[in-house]
Parts: sequence; structure tokens; C-alpha cells
Amino acid sequence: MIEARRLHILRAVADHRTVTAAAAALYLTPSAVSQQLSALEQETGHRLVERGTKGVRLTPAGEILLSHTHRVLAQLERAEAELAAYGSGAAGRVDLASFATGIGLVVAPALARLARTAPGIRVRVQDAEGDASLPMVLDRETDVAVAVEYRGAPSADDPRLTRVPLYAEPFDAVVPRGHRLAGADRVPLGELAKDTWIGPFPGNPCHDVVVLACENAGFEPAMEHYSDDFSAVVALASAGAGVALVPRSALLGTPAGGVAVHPVDGSAPTRRVFAAVRRGAEEHPLISPVLAALTEAAG
Repeated sequence: MIEARRLHILRAVADHRTVTAAAAALYLTPSAVSQQLSALEQETGHRLVERGTKGVRLTPAGEILLSHTHRVLAQLERAEAELAAYGSGAAGRVDLASFATGIGLVVAPALARLARTAPGIRVRVQDAEGDASLPMVLDRETDVAVAVEYRGAPSADDPRLTRVPLYAEPFDAVVPRGHRLAGADRVPLGELAKDTWIGPFPGNPCHDVVVLACENAGFEPAMEHYSDDFSAVVALASAGAGVALVPRSALLGTPAGGVAVHPVDGSAPTRRVFAAVRRGAEEHPLISPVLAALTEAAG
């Protein structure tokens, strides 16, 4: 009989690629993870992982078991959801991780709705970028992630997650007031190829959006200044330090006296925002209302 907790460990090792990282995510010791993997191999009668200098990878047998693991764990999430519904689980806490702008745009309004419609649900919010919040959901560190599509993000049909689209928004060009394009109606990205750029750090999903948009315009942006805080990005642009692409909602309430903000000419770079939960958990009586409130807040 295969134990479900060992399937959690197998998936964590597959996700994190090393025993040490999987152990940290699961709050276990590396030796405990190794012991559980060995026990799982004994239960299945197959070698499931191979250790190398670059970490751990699954064997073909391990990949077969992993494909079943996704379905088994999703079904367990559904079982927990149904049992919670049977027990009228209308009160409890839901942990949610979201990037800062998403908190202001949809999470806070969703909490206000829940206070009226489901006062028994308490949502605990923490600030986390999308590339951090999705692994937090998979590692059971949080229940819901509000994240941004980025290169390397789990796909919409990933068997581990259920995704709920929330909204999409364009990035606008931000240039200093004295910039040659400050008076333009729309800014062609190609015209900024020789400018100094300000942008988020690599690893931030918005960094990928900016770099990909510039690549599609035929150049690699010369990133000189980095900040994940868009108010800081705008402040640097106001000081003449460079140009930037900033999500439209991040400009709301941001002092922009020293910059000109214009739509991008042609196909504007866009960030697509979604909520994600472990597959099967979307039916949980505490999580389902949270997803509904986020969807309503996104409009």
C-alpha cells in the first residue's frame, strides 16, 4: 500500500530537483526525505529517483508514479473539500499570497466582499511575487496564489494546479519629461532601443514581460537600474535615470510629476493575472468563496 504522504515527498523532490530543497519546503530533514523515498521505492518495487552531481531526477518508473501522484493528490484535495462541506465548513482561515499590486487591485476588494458575504472566513495575506507564490501553493505553505504569467510558470493545464483567470493589463511606457518621446501620443518600443532602462529584477515575472516585449521589438533592453517597487522605478525615471515599462495599475496613485506616461504603439506588452490553488482544492467551502470574491473584484 502506497502512503499518500510519500507521494507528497516524491512530488516535492520532482519540483525542487534536490533532496535538500524538497526537505526545506516540507519542513523535514534531508535524511527524513531520503528515508521516505527509500520506503516508497520498497512499496512500489521500483527505483524511483537517481542522484547525480546536479541533483535528483526521476527514473522512468518515477515519472509514471508522478503522473498518478498528481491525480491522487488532487482527489485527496477534493475529498477534504467534500468533507469540509459536509461539516458545514463555513468558518476558518485561508492563506493567500499575492504580489503587491494584486493586493491593492483585487485582494483587498475581495476581502471587503468576504466580510459581507462570508464573515466566518478569515483570509491571511502575504506579499509574494508570482514566481514565489506558486511554489508556496504546491508546497502547502499557502492556499491561494494571485500570480502573474511568466516564462517558466506552470501551464494552464498543469495537473498540480487549478487556475482562475482574473484580469489582464497593459504595460505603459514611462519616460522622463525631457525625453524626446515625452510628447508622443504612443511610444514605439523600437524607438527606446538605445535608451538606458529601469526595471524589475530578473526572476520577477514583470522582468520577463519587459524583456520579451523588447526582444519582440528587435532589441535587448540595457537594464541599468533595478527595483521591484514600481513607485521607485517611476521615481528613477523622474530623475532622468532611464525609461521603463510599468503595468498600468501600478501607476495608480504613483507620483508621476517628472515623467510622461504613454501607451505602447502596436501590440502592448501585457501581464495576465490569475489565482491558483492546488487542483481539487477549488471545491473547498473555504477556498471556493475566496476564488469567487477575487473573480468578482477583478470584474
